[in-house]
Amino acid sequence: MKAMIFAAGRGERMRPLTDTTPKPLLKVRGRPLIVWHILNLVRAGITEIVINHAHLGEQIEAALGDGSQFGAKLMYSREEKALETAGGIATARHLLGEEPFVAVSGDIYMPYFDFEQVKDVLHDKDMWGNPYPADKRDICWLYLVPNPDFHPEGDFGLTMYTLTNEGSPKWTFGNVGVYRPEMFDGIAPGEYAKLGPLIRAYADKQQVGGEVYQGEWHNLGTVQQLDLLNAPPASRLAAAKGVQ
Repeated sequence: MKAMIFAAGRGERMRPLTDTTPKPLLKVRGRPLIVWHILNLVRAGITEIVINHAHLGEQIEAALGDGSQFGAKLMYSREEKALETAGGIATARHLLGEEPFVAVSGDIYMPYFDFEQVKDVLHDKDMWGNPYPADKRDICWLYLVPNPDFHPEGDFGLTMYTLTNEGSPKWTFGNVGVYRPEMFDGIAPGEYAKLGPLIRAYADKQQVGGEVYQGEWHNLGTVQQLDLLNAPPASRLAAAKGVQ
């Protein structure tokens, strides 16, 4: 299995830090955000990793190189301007191959996520060994998280292991997913395209599987969040309790 890490975003809300540093290279607890993902992927035996980039992308390549320092093989998909998630995947398909791949946002901090679990979530056969028809099997598998403060309404409902656009309670998409490449057949390389509408279209057809991840997860959106994660443990605990 190959992996893709999204690293093309501008990181507007993290300015002024992202004026001079790509958001995935910002450090959390002594290590760049993107390196946490690379190391966790390699730990799970997923060593072929595609990284797309646009804003200050040359810094990403200079910092990470070919990936040998991490035990990985890194490949880069360069975008003149950010193409959004689905557009980024479509543009990098020639690097990703024709098998399901895992993809994760480079600005997510989730240090204990075990990528070993992503290898066997998209099934081609039922429990009796019968092949699923192409229009009945899951096209992707998403990891959801409890709704953060900045997104209290959530994104998707979950019935057993099938995502729904309606229903309650709803969970937030954690920006980690496993995708079949054919999901992006309708998007041309270089085309700007968002992932959300595509996922929702397949969810309407009951072809999106998923589960809830309960481990540590942060979508870094502000400098204050970054400072808090890098603060001493006592300070983080006090902030969590609302103590100034």
